[in-house]
Amino acid sequence: MATAGAIASTAMFLLVVLSASHMASSLRLGAGGLGVCRASGYLPGRSGNCEKSNDPDCCEDGKEYPQYRCSPPVTASTKAVLTLNSFEKGKDGGGPSECDNAYHSDEEKVVALSTGWFSNMARCGHQIKISANGNSVYAKVVDECDSVHGCDDEHNFEPPCDNNIVDASPAVWDALGLDQSVGMVDITWSEE
Repeated sequence: MATAGAIASTAMFLLVVLSASHMASSLRLGAGGLGVCRASGYLPGRSGNCEKSNDPDCCEDGKEYPQYRCSPPVTASTKAVLTLNSFEKGKDGGGPSECDNAYHSDEEKVVALSTGWFSNMARCGHQIKISANGNSVYAKVVDECDSVHGCDDEHNFEPPCDNNIVDASPAVWDALGLDQSVGMVDITWSEE
C-alpha cells in the first residue's frame, strides 16, 4: 500500500510534468529554430464597465480572445508592440501594479510586460531600454500585461494582452516623441 508521502510525491511529479508539457506545447520551434509562441487557449468575452481614458479595446460578449502563457524569446533587440496605459488609480490600468501593489503617476516612466516576458515577476523593478523612431528611453517594469486573463473588473473589462506587448505610461510615449493618439507602435526593447 502506498504511503501518503509517496502519493503526494507522485502527484507533485505529475503536476510538474503536465505543466511543463503545457508550456512546451505553447512554445514551438518555428522556421530558423527560434521559439514561436502560440495561443494556449481562448477566453470567452464578457463586457462590463470598461474605463476608456486611453481608448482601450473593451471585451465584447461572446467573442473569443486568445490567451498566451509565453512570449517570443528575449534578444538584444526584442521586437514588440508599444501600447498606451495609465497606471494611475481609477484609470484604464485596472488595479495597482503587481510588482509593488501601488499606482504610478502618468509622469513616471513605467511599463507592464506581456505574461511570458514578465516571467512570474522576475523582471519587477528592472529597467528596460525601449527604442522607437530613432529615440530611446529607460522605463521601470512595474506590472504584467496579462496575456491569460481579462474581460473582468480587475482587467478593466479588456481582453488579454497579446504575447508581444510593452504597455507603457504616457511619460514613456512622450520621452520617445510618440503621438499617444496612435495607440500602438512597433518598438524594440532590451534589458540593460
